[in-house]
Amino acid sequence: MSDVVVSKNIYYAIFASLVVLTGVTTMVAFFDLGVLNPVVAMSIAVIKASLVVLYFMHLRYSSRMTIIIGAASIFWLGILLVLIMSDYAVRGAGWY
Repeated sequence: MSDVVVSKNIYYAIFASLVVLTGVTTMVAFFDLGVLNPVVAMSIAVIKASLVVLYFMHLRYSSRMTIIIGAASIFWLGILLVLIMSDYAVRGAGWY
């Protein structure tokens, strides 16, 4: 297996984009977007998490098996979240 050498400029660009996205998240938190507040916040969080996984955890340059395992873990997380939200919806909107 050959190791891919990633330029420091890539790391600096990813770090700068993470800092900018954190600032955007903070700025959006001060605006009242109504129902879209969690959607925007989660969208930015998914983008930041994707950048971290792809570049800092080197998933972008990994083998196909590692990518399949990463995708399967995200799929499994989605299944768990759907089951949790369906249980929450069935039980009602309050914590007892």
